[in-house]
Parts: sequence; C-alpha cells; structure tokens
Amino acid sequence: MRRYPPIGEHGMIGDLQSCALVSSDGVLDFFCAPRFDSPSLFASLVDHDKGGYVRLAADDSELGGDSAKVRQLYLPDTAILVTRFLSHHGVGEVVDFMPLDRPERASSRRRIIRILRVVRGSVRFVLECRPRFDYARAGHELTMRGEHAAVFRGPELDLHLQATFPFRREGDDVVGTVTLGLGETAAVVLDTTEPGWMPTPITVEQLEEDHERTTRFWQDWLRGSAFRGRWQTMVHRSAITLKLLTYAPTGAPIASATFGLPEQIGGERNWDYRYCWVRDGALSSRAMAELGFIEEADAFRHWLSERLRERAHPGTEPLQIMYRVDGEPLLLEEELGHLEGYEKSAPVRVGNAAADQLQLDIYGEAIWALTQSRELAEISGYQGWQTLARVLDWLTENWDRPDEGIWETRGGRKDFTFSRLMCWVALDRGIRLAHTYARPANLAAWTAARDAILQQVMERGFSPRRNAFVQHYNGDVLDASLLFMPIVGFISPRDPLWLSTLEAIEQDLVTDSLVHRYDPSASPDGLRGSEGTFNLCTFLYVDALARAGRLDQARYAFDKMMTYSNHVGLFGEEIGPTGEQLGNFPQAFTHLALIFAATTLGGQLERRSQRGTSPHGRGW
Repeated sequence: MRRYPPIGEHGMIGDLQSCALVSSDGVLDFFCAPRFDSPSLFASLVDHDKGGYVRLAADDSELGGDSAKVRQLYLPDTAILVTRFLSHHGVGEVVDFMPLDRPERASSRRRIIRILRVVRGSVRFVLECRPRFDYARAGHELTMRGEHAAVFRGPELDLHLQATFPFRREGDDVVGTVTLGLGETAAVVLDTTEPGWMPTPITVEQLEEDHERTTRFWQDWLRGSAFRGRWQTMVHRSAITLKLLTYAPTGAPIASATFGLPEQIGGERNWDYRYCWVRDGALSSRAMAELGFIEEADAFRHWLSERLRERAHPGTEPLQIMYRVDGEPLLLEEELGHLEGYEKSAPVRVGNAAADQLQLDIYGEAIWALTQSRELAEISGYQGWQTLARVLDWLTENWDRPDEGIWETRGGRKDFTFSRLMCWVALDRGIRLAHTYARPANLAAWTAARDAILQQVMERGFSPRRNAFVQHYNGDVLDASLLFMPIVGFISPRDPLWLSTLEAIEQDLVTDSLVHRYDPSASPDGLRGSEGTFNLCTFLYVDALARAGRLDQARYAFDKMMTYSNHVGLFGEEIGPTGEQLGNFPQAFTHLALIFAATTLGGQLERRSQRGTSPHGRGW
C-alpha cells in the first residue's frame, strides 16, 4: 500500500448522497458520510497515518510488489468499479459499488459493497478496516460480533462491517484474509447508520442481486442520453460523474468529491469543494440538459428557486455563491492542523470562506443554464418568471461593482471583465425570455443596463496594448475565463477583436494545448505558490477553436486532452507539469466542460463532413 497514490489513480463510486474513492491498489481512502459534505470516516488520501482507510486487495507477496499488475475499470455504462489483481497464482477482482435505494430520500445509511471474485487460479485477499471518525478528530469503540461482523461506534454515527469470511480485532481496527479459488466469491459490506441500528446479515446471493439492480439503474439512466456524436464513451462517463456528484434529495450538484487535495504539491492551495456553487451547479445542469437529462436540470432549478426565496429581501444580494447540499448557507472554514495533507500539502481545510465573497458572474451562469431549454422555461412557469425578474431588477442596480471574480481570489475586489460579461448574459437572456413568453418586465431598465455593460466591456475591458480582452479593467493581465465570450454570444467567434484575444491567450496561457487560468505572478491573488493548467479552461479553449473554424487544431487539442484523463476516464481540477492530476478529484467543472467541448466540436466536424469542404479560418 502506497502512502499517497497519485490523485488520478482513483475511481469513484457513489449513491447520489455520498461517494467514495478507491485507489488502483484496492484501497478505499476517501469517504464522508452520511452526505458529501459530512465529516470523513476514511481520509488517508490527506493523511496516510491518521486519516483511515479500508484496504481490500490481493496479498502483496502474490503480486511480487509489482503495482503494474493491478488494473482498474468501470463496468460499462455504470458507476460500478472493478479492480483486477493479476499474478502468476491467479487473477482476482474486487467489485466496488454503492447500491441505490430511493436516493431521493435523505437518510443516514450509506452502504458500500465490495465483492471478491477469482477468475483464474487462486488469490489470497487481505482486509484492513481502519476508520477514523470526524476528520480523524474523534475516537471510536469497536465491538466484535463474532468472526464475521463488527461495529465501530463513533460520536454520531455507527459503522458496521460484515464479511463472508472471518476477520479479527487488531487494536480498535480489524484485519483478515481469505483465499479464493477459481469461481469462488466472497464479500465485504460497510454500512453507516444511526447509533443503535443493526443491519441484517449478508449473503453473497443477496449482494449479487444488489449488483444487478445497481447495474440496471445506471444503464437504464444512461439510455436517456441524447448524445450520439463522437467521443460518446468519454461524454457518457462525464455524465455519470456529474450524476454521481449530485445530491439527489435536493438536486444540488457539488463541485468535487473531495477536500484538501492540492493544486500544487506541497503548496497551500488546498480547498474544500464538497459544496454546491451556484456557478458550477448551473453549468452542470446545462451540460446535463444538453445531453437530454431535463429531470436533473429541473431538480437544480428547484434547488436554486428555494435559495432565491430564502433571500427575497429588497436590497439584499439574491444569492450566496455556494451552499451546503441541503441549502444551508453557513460554511465556516477551518484548518485541520492535525492532518499532514496529501504529500505534506498543508493546511488541510474544510468549509470554505469564499462563501461570503461577492461574485456577480453567478447570475449569468444561472440564468444562461436555466433558460437554454424551452422545456425548462415552460416548467418554471409564471412563478419562476417572477423570481427571475426580481433577480434581474436587482442586477440592474448592482452590476457595476468590484467583486472577487470567478476564481475567488483573496487579493481584494476588482472590476473583473468576466463578471461584467456574465451580468450581460443574465440581462440579455432575461430580455429574450420576456419577449418570447410575453412576460411583464422592466424592459427599459434591463435593456439600458445590458447595453451599458457591453459598452463598458468594449471600452475598458479591452487592452489596446495587448490587443485583447483582459482579466480586469485598468490592467493587461489575460484570463482564460474570457474564453466564454463567444460561447455565450457576447462576441462573434470570428470577430477580429476576439481572434486577437484568442491569439494573446495562446501566447500567454497555453502550453501544449493545456491552458492556465491566469498568471498569478502577473496578477497576485493573495496566495503563495503556483498551480497547474486548469482543465475547464483547456476544454473552453477547444470550444473556442472550434467556433473560430480552426477545427483540426481543436480536434487535436481535444484528443491530446483525452490522454490526460485517468485510467477510468476521470479528470481532476488541473494537470501538473508532468501530466499528473492535481486538485480535488474528480472535478465537475472539468467534466461539464468536456461535454460542452465535445458537443460543439462534434457538431462542427459533422457539418464540415456534410459540406465536404475544408474548414474556414486560420489553420495551425
């Protein structure tokens, strides 16, 4: 067992209320329960010695210490993860999944099923279960219930362990082994429950039925996808990932499964992303709607409407930038000084102080996402329109304010160009809706504000010296978030001002098709250190290239980006200098942007194929 496996060397399983990461070593090293944003039970990924883990893997002695003999994959079109151990003695598999029993109903019971199989020869498997409750801050009491069951009693939650083979106590943890021959099966089940509740004894037959039901759930759900273009396997894996990162009882998508994973190894850029950002959730819902998953997009609309109703006070900001999955706005940030951090990347933080920031762009993403579909607009009805109109009335009075911007910088508020851009989007889409559905609106004020924003961005957001749109007014720093400009229709993708901006971004922020968000040394963000290239921005770059007609370059950049996905098709937040995954993992931003880029590029390539002509615009 490695102390810190690479961040990208993980698959994710989940039940739409929480999720777990399983390394390619067969170690479950990250799991929070009963919700995504609950304290961790297993978090050896951010502290090997203190964080806790469940190891279920072939005995190292049988593998000869050669980690290359372990392979991991998903059962096709599902969130069921298979880890295969190959040796001269035999081939064994650990099949990991979380069954889904009425995921829309919130409960404290989370269930992780780990089925062991041998498909050739014989394999000796090792079990270690070492939970550490409340971010490893709380102890637990272990009670053995014979040789096949145990309960770990934590401060607010019990963890039950059952196995079809015997295990024994080791201090306050348990360990065990089992040797299986060809065709034999065993299983381990973890249940989190409220104190005092006891699970029913397990049988392999019943767990195989759970496996079949879980397989059917995911495959039936994915059949609802309308995507039929290129890169279907990666797009559908991204769709499953976005679904896994959504809290079903409320419809709130979270930004990522984890906290504390670094954007720079050994650095301080380590955040907690297990919450619902309005921006990320809105863009995730748009990506799902583009694939035909209207139910998921509408669930987020309901969640967002609830947040707007909670803050329906004249003069107050309509939305906070992020919330817990149940809509709770309090997200106090604290540092877990007792945890060393992934590869000593400290501090490890939970909660997020950025919740109190002003980020005006969130209104643009939210309205852009929730108005792209006529079906969604009709579902919203007149009551939804009233809520939207109230937001736009507020925005007409408040768009021209400095804020912290999309990247949540901690270096003070600025007049960010991207924030103005997305305020323009909010007003523009609101005006269009009012005309389309003949709804009452203060159209004169909305139109005046929209036009003032466009004029201001053109006059103050464009740097003649750089011949490009820039990060904030009165500066020359470039920012990859502005790759959204042609996507949202603010400027034509063939406009000379945009093409010169794209060229400047390529010169300053693009390295071998990978894109940095911005240059922290040129635009200090209040934090020490640097970071990798930002995966969201790379996919936005692909989208921008495709819209500009540079299809061959866009396709090559997209295909190269696919080589940075991990072995099961997942992406983190960033790519490091040697191609490693960095930041919290997996990242919704990356996977939704992959869907956008694949949809745009695939559509452009299909149109070119039908025309039978070469692409217009500059080549590469």
